[in-house]
Amino acid sequence: MKILIANSAFQDLESISAYYLEQGVSHIGKKFVTEIIDHIQILVDHPAMGRIVPEFDQPSIREIIHPPFRIVYLREVETIKVIRIWRSERLLSLANL
Repeated sequence: MKILIANSAFQDLESISAYYLEQGVSHIGKKFVTEIIDHIQILVDHPAMGRIVPEFDQPSIREIIHPPFRIVYLREVETIKVIRIWRSERLLSLANL
């Protein structure tokens, strides 16, 4: 499996880092970003490990949880495309993907 990161997911990671920088705890933002990227790497060997995103109920749209974040990805035949990384309390909509 090949992992691709959409621009929207890169922007989400940048926003996470920027938020913690603004809060004066940049080390926490860096830690979250590193841990999220490490967590995503697990999908190479286990692409179906994420649950189907409840808001969409489509087998190809999945998520893994890295508290307090949801890592949403599209499971395709030969690739995993990470599309969003959001706080877990946020509800998803197609307009946001």
